[in-house]
This record gives sequence, structure tokens and C-alpha cells, in this order.
Amino acid sequence: MRFPLILVSPARPENIGAAARAMKTMGFSELRIVQSDAWRQPAARIVAHGAGEIIDNIQHYSSLSAALADIDFSVATTARSRAKFRYYATPQQVETILREKQQWVGSMALVFGREDSGLTNDELAQVDLLTGIPMANDYPSLNLGQAVMVYCYQLSALMQVAPAVPALADGQQLDALRQRVMALLERLNVADDEKLADWLQQRIGLLEQRDSAMLHRLLHDIEKNL
Repeated sequence: MRFPLILVSPARPENIGAAARAMKTMGFSELRIVQSDAWRQPAARIVAHGAGEIIDNIQHYSSLSAALADIDFSVATTARSRAKFRYYATPQQVETILREKQQWVGSMALVFGREDSGLTNDELAQVDLLTGIPMANDYPSLNLGQAVMVYCYQLSALMQVAPAVPALADGQQLDALRQRVMALLERLNVADDEKLADWLQQRIGLLEQRDSAMLHRLLHDIEKNL
């Protein structure tokens, strides 16, 4: 299964090198960069130390949406204070969620934001699940390289162990479900309820395959009766 890490506009080549080194150590191999040439600086390769092939094979994209175009399920890291979204999974919860998703999606991605400002709300809205690292309230957030290491360590088992139950990938199911839910909100004249729409968009990413299939059936019955 493909599982790239995506760094959005990283400014420091040392952080990119540290991310590549963490990835190599924990079994990840594909790194994507959005709107940054910092990885071309020598410092990135120096800090990568043994993970030069990851630097060599970096794919560059002009936007996050382009970097996610071929990804079935995506997770973004963010600090709670920087986003309007309220629903977050811990790294441990992300592992559990992705282990289930691994049975029925063909590709997943983990997205990290800018060192100074993280991801914008528009960028956060493009992913399926949000996550944050719990920390002491009076301590500053981790830097980019440290955050990548935390998640690579937590999710490394996904890269080393084959899914126990093989299943056909259905990467379009969640996206179709979101579109169907939003269409229903429009039909019910409640689409302008941003709190409800945000909640639905975010919680759909937590559904297991059987739950999403059941929700599709429920929506079908609602649409039919309307």
C-alpha cells in the first residue's frame, strides 16, 4: 500500500532532512513536498544521513490538492489552537483508524504543515481526518522533524505488517458519502449550518467500511422517501 508523507511549504532544509531520516528508520519511503524548494539545499541531504534516496525521489507539487489527487484517505497534523475544527485523533487513535482503513483503501497519506503557521483551514478541509500530539499545556509545540518522527514511529507497524484480511480497495466510498451527505443538507435547506456541515465532514473520516456502507443505505432510504 502506498503511504506518502506530505510536507506543505517547509522552510528549513534541516527539517526536511530530519523527516526523511525518520521515514527511512521507520519504513516509510515516499516524500512529497508542496510549494517549497528547500529540499534542494545541501543541508537537507546532510541531515538526512543515510536516507538520501528519499531526498532523491521527492515529488514536488504546486498545491496540497494536487499532492492528494491520487490518495484515497488522508490525515493532517495540526495544533488545536490554530484551527476552527474541533475533532482530533491522537497518534494512537490514528493508528487504529488507519489499520482498519488499510483493509479497503489503496493509498493513505500523512500531511504536515508549515513550521511557523501549520496548515490553513482551507487545507485542513481537504483531508479526511485531523490529528494532534497531546502535550503539556505550557510547553511549545514540537518542530516539524520531531512531529514526523512521532507519527512515523506510531504508524510504523502499518508499513511492516500486511493487512490480516485482504479486501478490495474502495477509495471513492468516503468521498461519495461526503457528497451525498452535503447534497442531502442542501435538499433539507440546512447547508448553511456550518457547525453541522463541519461535524459531518470530519466524522465521516472515522467510519469503518461497514459503517459507511450502512450510512449509504440509510441515505438512499431518506432520499427515496423525500
